[in-house]
Amino acid sequence: MSFKHKCYIHRYYRNLARGKNKLRTKVFAICLLVLLTVVSFVSIMTTQGAAGEGEWITSYRVEDSKTGQLMVEVDFKTGENRTVSSIFPGSELKVTFTVDVTVTSPTTLLKLKTSMVHSAIEDVYWKLVSQEYELVAYNPNDQSVQFYQAKGKLVMTLYGRVPITVGKDKPVQYLVVTLYGPAGETLDNITVKVVTAAMDEYQTILLQKEEKLQSLKDSGVAPGYIELYENVLNESIVQAEQGNVESAIGMLNTLSVSNEPASSTLEGLFLPAVGILIAVSAVLGFMFIRGRGKMQYVLLVLEDQIRDLEGLTLRASKVDRTISASLESVKDRLKSVVGM
Repeated sequence: MSFKHKCYIHRYYRNLARGKNKLRTKVFAICLLVLLTVVSFVSIMTTQGAAGEGEWITSYRVEDSKTGQLMVEVDFKTGENRTVSSIFPGSELKVTFTVDVTVTSPTTLLKLKTSMVHSAIEDVYWKLVSQEYELVAYNPNDQSVQFYQAKGKLVMTLYGRVPITVGKDKPVQYLVVTLYGPAGETLDNITVKVVTAAMDEYQTILLQKEEKLQSLKDSGVAPGYIELYENVLNESIVQAEQGNVESAIGMLNTLSVSNEPASSTLEGLFLPAVGILIAVSAVLGFMFIRGRGKMQYVLLVLEDQIRDLEGLTLRASKVDRTISASLESVKDRLKSVVGM
């Protein structure tokens, strides 16, 4: 074989090797791109599952815009989570929050959007607190703001009003602001519990009654009376969750008895009262749901129960005047409900 032919063969194999190397490089680049895409997708999906848990929005304060009173404060890094006062339908809110962006992605556009209606006392929705963080086409009077994903902390103040229709029937977790990713996926959000004034009153009374229940258990009150107390308490919670708040408050008020029975030997006298008050609980909820055609029947049933309670009170008076006084108090409250 001539020298010329040998050189030709050498160049052929050398070019072939170079082609293989280029092919390997392309394959490696494609694999790396696919891997990064999968990792990014998994990361986004993981973040979506953690909405409302501090993945992006690491802290926030909710204040009454009119008075400046602190209502809710949450800091996920320190573990602080406290509610100072209730939020009602129509409340004017000032929400200051921090978005902690840990990684820069210069082409990724994120968006914050509120579902509150425009404030009646503030002329804007948004105020940028962290002036060093740049927003995109920023309009403080728009319901949403956008920014590119740049490492740092974005601090914003949001003003708005909770719609008057929110939470009018029963408590709801109202979505105040949402952070969206580039594809419209939810990255994080802030929600607050909205209750009516009546529900706020109910929750205050419920807390008092729960504390009272614990004190009754600690002081050795008759188990029969404890059972009565717990059943009425639990039924009131059911009624409140169904939106029958006034009914629930009325049920809790029947538990305001000044002289609870302390002797376990007399608790048998109270067991019929358990059935009476449970019946009353069901009736009160029924009265809120049914029309007038059923109302008269319900009142007749209640009156029969009150007469049974009068007999129980008479029996108790022969054994212990304290128990008799307690039953008399319950009977009077039932009469006031019926209007006897």
